[in-house]
Amino acid sequence: MDFLKPESVYNLANIREDLIRMEDTIIFNLIERSDFPTMPSIYDNESSEIKIPNFDGSFLDWIFQQQEIIESQVRRYQSPDQYPFYPKIIKESFLPTIKYPKVLANYFREININDEIKKIYITKMIPRVAKYDGEQGENYGSAATMDISVLQSLSRRIHFGMFVAEAKFQADRELYTKLIKNNDIDGIEKNITNSAVEEKILKRLIQKAKAYGTDPTADAQTASKVHPEAVVGIYKDWVIPLTKKVEVEYLLRRLEDKEF
Repeated sequence: MDFLKPESVYNLANIREDLIRMEDTIIFNLIERSDFPTMPSIYDNESSEIKIPNFDGSFLDWIFQQQEIIESQVRRYQSPDQYPFYPKIIKESFLPTIKYPKVLANYFREININDEIKKIYITKMIPRVAKYDGEQGENYGSAATMDISVLQSLSRRIHFGMFVAEAKFQADRELYTKLIKNNDIDGIEKNITNSAVEEKILKRLIQKAKAYGTDPTADAQTASKVHPEAVVGIYKDWVIPLTKKVEVEYLLRRLEDKEF
């Protein structure tokens, strides 16, 4: 998929290929995060273990904000598939602006559920993949850095739902226009859902998690670095439902952009 070539963006085969590659990134990032315990101090705004001068937020917030400030200045968030977790602090880039053609409706930047993704990741996903429940003070920075990698890969995957939604809208404008005008959320959800594809994704994920999380030269009884069922559960319980949420939010507003 090339955002400078809109015709490639609405090709469902291209979208599917990108989504499959994102699975690999997410699995590898979860495997890396599984090397560390839960580390609750990283996410506590009032941690007694980590004191950050002149900052109101958690250790993860602090590191993440520093990274997004840098990334924004090198144009990361100009790309249509990248969404900042801290949009109020990002800066203008000193590099020339990339003039992307219009590939999504003009309100697409207003659909950003990163706060929800981060909350679910911290409270639900980390306990599923962490090495154990506890602290490891010498690795606060390493764990938080991996958290950022996981969160950014999850965010990209989930917000990619807007490209799926736009491709489906363009493939059947009449159907989706009717559903949108009737505010038929159930109808939209039904039409964007493909249970057979979702089941195929989950089966593929469990095989990938087994393969990527185990040393192929090790004994057959060697445990995987991350439980494959945990990866599948993360997709089934949160990634797929949140992607659908993004798709529905995008489609419900699709008729606002009358010139696209």
